[in-house]
Amino acid sequence: MTTTAVTHIASLVTNDPSLGNGTPLGLIHDAAVVIDGDRIVWTGESSKAPATDNVLDAAGRAVIPGFVDSHSHLVFAGDRTEEFNARMSGQPYRAGGIRTTVAATRAASDDDLSANVARYLAEALRQGTTTFETKSGYGLTVEDEARALRIAGRHTDEVTYLGAHIVSPDYADDPAGYVDLVTGPMLDACAPHARWIDVFCEQGAFDGDQARAILTAGRAKGLHPRVHANQLSYGPGVQLAVELDAASADHCTHLTDADVDALAQGNTVATLLPGAEFSTRAEWPDARRLLDAGATVALSTDCNPGSSFTSSVPFCIALAVRDMGMTPDEAVWASTAGGAAALRRTDVGRITPGARADLVLLDAPSHVHLAYRPGVPLVSAVWRRGERVV
Repeated sequence: MTTTAVTHIASLVTNDPSLGNGTPLGLIHDAAVVIDGDRIVWTGESSKAPATDNVLDAAGRAVIPGFVDSHSHLVFAGDRTEEFNARMSGQPYRAGGIRTTVAATRAASDDDLSANVARYLAEALRQGTTTFETKSGYGLTVEDEARALRIAGRHTDEVTYLGAHIVSPDYADDPAGYVDLVTGPMLDACAPHARWIDVFCEQGAFDGDQARAILTAGRAKGLHPRVHANQLSYGPGVQLAVELDAASADHCTHLTDADVDALAQGNTVATLLPGAEFSTRAEWPDARRLLDAGATVALSTDCNPGSSFTSSVPFCIALAVRDMGMTPDEAVWASTAGGAAALRRTDVGRITPGARADLVLLDAPSHVHLAYRPGVPLVSAVWRRGERVV
């Protein structure tokens, strides 16, 4: 293996306060990073960098950890342009929503679905995302859910079983029967291919009792819980997530004071998904309220064909700063270290010795430009596992 130093970094975000200026971002100015194989082995002032086989001069630009996108729905087929257009035109839309994608996904071939995942992951990589989670949830049969997870597993280790996305159209008149399927034969078929289990705990999807049964069954099979919680209305999702030690409660738009306190006192990360609010013109989550209470917050894209068809973490950072009360520092931390916390990972989301060498070189002198210059493609280079891939 060869060693590589990236030197003359104007501002290096390490996410390790002990390495930098004592803030959560652990900023080091006029910095360098040394990569050996797929790992970071040294960070510090550029003038003190050890000798390496290769040197890349950052020329006064910023370096941040690769983004950790901890919530996406990429195993799908079809398009919901009409739904979005109608929504943005102020018209009611009743063409089926998720069910439209379910029908298209069931009809697609394995190769087409895998190519679609690869396409959107390449798109995300060009924008600095080096770690991502993705879910099933557009099959809703035993065969189609297991197929989705096998396909997702070709592209990432962070795979989530979401058979409980909505009640399958095949069980429209028997939701209890669908819960039995999700916790029985479907779980048996899907558990070997997933790390996580998720449920959409919401009016019109699964109530608290159903969600508890689904998550408990998954945990008994070795899958760790995550929860779609409190997106559309107040409900039991957040409290259930904290009670079951879910890694993440995702959306968190409608929160009571008790919900906020539970997140602040527990180990469950509040993952905010501003792309969904942008695409649905819904109320923004109050990140400031969560942060001031002491909750751990992550930012993710929720990339999916219906409610948040974006793979851009920088876009979500800009939204979070502009409309959700986050500072630029907090938004960058949430989309890197926060995303890692939502996946219970310590090897990504930071630039510190021993961490995986996932770095993003920005065409800007500071990470603040991600919010300061919204919509501008600032990612100049990306390293994933020590290999330059952009």
